[in-house]
Amino acid sequence: MDYNNLKVKQSGEVVQSFMAISGTLTRFTSQNADSMGLTLQQMGILNIVSAFPEITLKGITDKLNLPKSTVSVNVDSLVNLKLIDRKITKENRREIHLTSTSKGKELSKKSSQNALSYRAMALALEKIPEEDVQTLIRIHKELLNHLRDCKF
Repeated sequence: MDYNNLKVKQSGEVVQSFMAISGTLTRFTSQNADSMGLTLQQMGILNIVSAFPEITLKGITDKLNLPKSTVSVNVDSLVNLKLIDRKITKENRREIHLTSTSKGKELSKKSSQNALSYRAMALALEKIPEEDVQTLIRIHKELLNHLRDCKF
Protein backbone atom coordinates (compact mmCIF):
# COMPACT_ATOMS: atom_id res chain seq x y z
CA MET A 1 0.00 0.00 0.00
CA ASP A 2 1.41 3.40 -1.00
CA TYR A 3 1.01 5.65 2.05
CA ASN A 4 1.94 8.69 -0.04
CA ASN A 5 -1.14 8.15 -2.22
CA LEU A 6 -3.86 10.76 -1.50
CA LYS A 7 -6.68 8.17 -1.39
CA VAL A 8 -4.73 6.01 1.06
CA LYS A 9 -4.06 9.07 3.27
CA GLN A 10 -7.75 10.03 3.18
CA SER A 11 -8.75 6.47 4.00
CA GLY A 12 -6.43 6.54 7.00
CA GLU A 13 -7.85 9.85 8.21
CA VAL A 14 -11.43 8.59 7.93
CA VAL A 15 -10.63 5.32 9.72
CA GLN A 16 -8.79 7.17 12.50
CA SER A 17 -11.70 9.60 12.85
CA PHE A 18 -14.23 6.77 13.20
CA MET A 19 -12.01 4.99 15.70
CA ALA A 20 -11.62 8.15 17.81
CA ILE A 21 -15.37 8.83 17.79
CA SER A 22 -16.13 5.19 18.57
CA GLY A 23 -13.64 5.18 21.45
CA THR A 24 -15.05 8.38 22.91
CA LEU A 25 -18.65 7.13 22.71
CA THR A 26 -17.59 3.77 24.19
CA ARG A 27 -16.02 5.58 27.16
CA PHE A 28 -19.29 7.47 27.77
CA THR A 29 -21.29 4.25 27.49
CA SER A 30 -18.89 2.43 29.82
CA GLN A 31 -19.28 5.20 32.39
CA ASN A 32 -23.03 4.75 32.19
CA ALA A 33 -22.75 0.97 32.65
CA ASP A 34 -20.26 1.38 35.51
CA SER A 35 -22.65 3.73 37.29
CA MET A 36 -25.24 0.90 37.16
CA GLY A 37 -22.77 -1.68 38.49
CA LEU A 38 -22.57 -3.50 35.13
CA THR A 39 -20.04 -4.02 32.40
CA LEU A 40 -20.54 -2.49 28.97
CA GLN A 41 -21.51 -5.88 27.52
CA GLN A 42 -23.93 -6.65 30.36
CA MET A 43 -25.63 -3.27 29.90
CA GLY A 44 -25.92 -3.84 26.14
CA ILE A 45 -27.44 -7.28 26.66
CA LEU A 46 -29.84 -6.05 29.33
CA ASN A 47 -31.01 -3.23 27.05
CA ILE A 48 -31.54 -5.65 24.14
CA VAL A 49 -33.49 -8.10 26.33
CA SER A 50 -35.62 -5.23 27.68
CA ALA A 51 -36.33 -3.93 24.19
CA PHE A 52 -37.00 -7.38 22.70
CA PRO A 53 -38.78 -9.57 25.28
CA GLU A 54 -38.54 -13.30 24.60
CA ILE A 55 -35.33 -12.85 22.57
CA THR A 56 -33.04 -15.85 22.22
CA LEU A 57 -29.29 -16.04 22.81
CA LYS A 58 -28.80 -16.16 19.04
CA GLY A 59 -30.94 -13.03 18.66
CA ILE A 60 -28.66 -11.18 21.06
CA THR A 61 -25.49 -12.40 19.34
CA ASP A 62 -26.88 -11.22 16.01
CA LYS A 63 -27.92 -7.80 17.31
CA LEU A 64 -24.73 -7.08 19.24
CA ASN A 65 -22.33 -8.93 16.92
CA LEU A 66 -20.75 -10.74 19.88
CA PRO A 67 -19.61 -14.36 20.13
CA LYS A 68 -22.18 -16.75 21.60
CA SER A 69 -19.82 -17.68 24.45
CA THR A 70 -19.44 -14.02 25.47
CA VAL A 71 -23.21 -13.50 25.43
CA SER A 72 -23.77 -16.73 27.36
CA VAL A 73 -21.34 -15.78 30.16
CA ASN A 74 -22.88 -12.32 30.46
CA VAL A 75 -26.43 -13.71 30.44
CA ASP A 76 -25.44 -16.04 33.29
CA SER A 77 -24.23 -13.08 35.35
CA LEU A 78 -27.39 -11.08 34.58
CA VAL A 79 -29.52 -14.04 35.67
CA ASN A 80 -27.49 -14.27 38.89
CA LEU A 81 -28.07 -10.54 39.45
CA LYS A 82 -31.81 -11.21 38.97
CA LEU A 83 -31.97 -8.75 36.05
CA ILE A 84 -33.13 -11.26 33.43
CA ASP A 85 -34.96 -14.61 33.45
CA ARG A 86 -34.55 -17.63 31.20
CA LYS A 87 -37.65 -19.38 29.89
CA ILE A 88 -37.54 -22.73 28.11
CA THR A 89 -40.11 -22.92 25.32
CA LYS A 90 -42.56 -25.78 25.21
CA GLU A 91 -42.18 -26.18 21.44
CA ASN A 92 -38.40 -26.57 21.51
CA ARG A 93 -36.89 -27.39 24.91
CA ARG A 94 -33.39 -26.49 23.64
CA GLU A 95 -34.46 -22.93 22.82
CA ILE A 96 -34.30 -20.48 25.69
CA HIS A 97 -36.05 -17.12 25.64
CA LEU A 98 -34.83 -14.26 27.77
CA THR A 99 -36.94 -11.61 29.46
CA SER A 100 -36.12 -8.75 31.81
CA THR A 101 -37.22 -8.92 35.42
CA SER A 102 -38.88 -5.84 36.89
CA LYS A 103 -35.49 -4.96 38.43
CA GLY A 104 -33.85 -5.40 35.01
CA LYS A 105 -36.46 -3.26 33.25
CA GLU A 106 -35.98 -0.52 35.84
CA LEU A 107 -32.19 -0.58 35.43
CA SER A 108 -32.47 -0.59 31.63
CA LYS A 109 -34.84 2.38 31.75
CA LYS A 110 -32.47 4.23 34.08
CA SER A 111 -29.59 3.45 31.73
CA SER A 112 -31.50 4.84 28.76
CA GLN A 113 -32.40 8.00 30.64
CA ASN A 114 -28.76 8.43 31.63
CA ALA A 115 -27.30 7.55 28.22
CA LEU A 116 -24.18 9.69 28.31
CA SER A 117 -23.15 8.85 24.74
CA TYR A 118 -26.49 10.10 23.39
CA ARG A 119 -26.38 13.21 25.56
CA ALA A 120 -22.81 13.97 24.47
CA MET A 121 -23.67 13.39 20.81
CA ALA A 122 -26.74 15.64 21.07
CA LEU A 123 -24.62 18.41 22.60
CA ALA A 124 -21.97 18.03 19.90
CA LEU A 125 -24.54 17.99 17.06
CA GLU A 126 -26.19 21.16 18.40
CA LYS A 127 -22.99 22.98 17.43
CA ILE A 128 -23.23 21.82 13.81
CA PRO A 129 -25.75 23.29 11.33
CA GLU A 130 -28.78 21.02 10.77
CA GLU A 131 -28.07 20.72 7.06
CA ASP A 132 -24.54 19.44 7.84
CA VAL A 133 -25.93 16.93 10.34
CA GLN A 134 -28.31 15.56 7.69
CA THR A 135 -25.44 15.36 5.19
CA LEU A 136 -23.31 13.55 7.78
CA ILE A 137 -26.06 10.98 8.40
CA ARG A 138 -26.58 10.44 4.68
CA ILE A 139 -22.86 10.02 4.01
CA HIS A 140 -22.42 7.63 6.94
CA LYS A 141 -25.24 5.43 5.67
CA GLU A 142 -23.80 5.48 2.16
CA LEU A 143 -20.29 4.69 3.40
CA LEU A 144 -21.59 1.81 5.54
CA ASN A 145 -23.40 0.33 2.53
CA HIS A 146 -20.22 0.54 0.43
CA LEU A 147 -18.16 -1.06 3.21
CA ARG A 148 -20.68 -3.89 3.54
CA ASP A 149 -20.37 -4.48 -0.22
CA CYS A 150 -16.60 -5.05 0.10
CA LYS A 151 -15.75 -8.70 -0.33
CA PHE A 152 -12.32 -9.75 0.85
